Amino acid sequence: MRALPEGLAGHLASGATTLCHCWRMVLKSGEVMGFTDHDRSLDIDGTLYEADAGFAATEIDSSLGLSVDNLEASGALSSARLSEARLKAGDFDNAAVELWRVNWQDVSQRVLLKHGAVGEVTRGRGFFTAELRGLSHALNQPRGRLFQYGCDALLGDERCGVDLDSPDFSVTVQVSRCTAQRLLEVSGAAGFAAGFFAHGTCSFTSGANAGRSAQIKFHRVTGASVSIELWQPLPAAVQGGDRLVLRAGCDKQFATCRSKFHNAVRFRGFPHMPGDDFVMGYAVKQKKTKGKG
Repeated sequence: MRALPEGLAGHLASGATTLCHCWRMVLKSGEVMGFTDHDRSLDIDGTLYEADAGFAATEIDSSLGLSVDNLEASGALSSARLSEARLKAGDFDNAAVELWRVNWQDVSQRVLLKHGAVGEVTRGRGFFTAELRGLSHALNQPRGRLFQYGCDALLGDERCGVDLDSPDFSVTVQVSRCTAQRLLEVSGAAGFAAGFFAHGTCSFTSGANAGRSAQIKFHRVTGASVSIELWQPLPAAVQGGDRLVLRAGCDKQFATCRSKFHNAVRFRGFPHMPGDDFVMGYAVKQKKTKGKG
């Protein structure tokens, strides 16, 4: 049973309530945002909870044990901070969320209903729906190492050891042309073979996307033309002359680690593990042949 603060308990017992929901969201960047389904904005402990975001929540589903408790929040994309471009860019992915029940006449009377993280987000024409996952969701995620052919380290992390800022693995380029916010023709990377930056990242240092990073899907070289294709469209328009840093990608295979990064000694996979053919195989008795003579 949830214990209620004395003031809120008295308010509920009065029979006439003035309650609303408030959502406090902390993004991975550290930015704090607040939203409420009340008809006016509320200031609670220095966080402004906007009323014009049009938030609404489904019925809260709670259960005993370690099963994941989920609910959904939906709303209109009307807040300047809660825009389709930011949702598309993934700014809210896995953001920490607190859901409060608040007496809007006296905001000191409130109780925390849920604490979790933003899960899957779907967008429509002018609105969004976000899944809010309970804390037990983290217990469903795999932990520890995986027994697999491919490397389970993140390229450039402490376990990998590759310096992605080295000139051998990164280069600063300039956009010549952009199509559909995801296909970029660039100049300045002519010294790298096709596919070198595939599965890598690009980080914008100028333009409307400055400070943002994106995952590279393909890296193509056609004559003197160099292009990269991103997995997702960029949230802001890309202009000719925008600068970005390309960093090499890795397909997690031992041959790539050895030949491309010269880092075989720190490979974190199991390239010599038996395959399915070995596992499904069985012993076969060899027939003896009689010698002649």
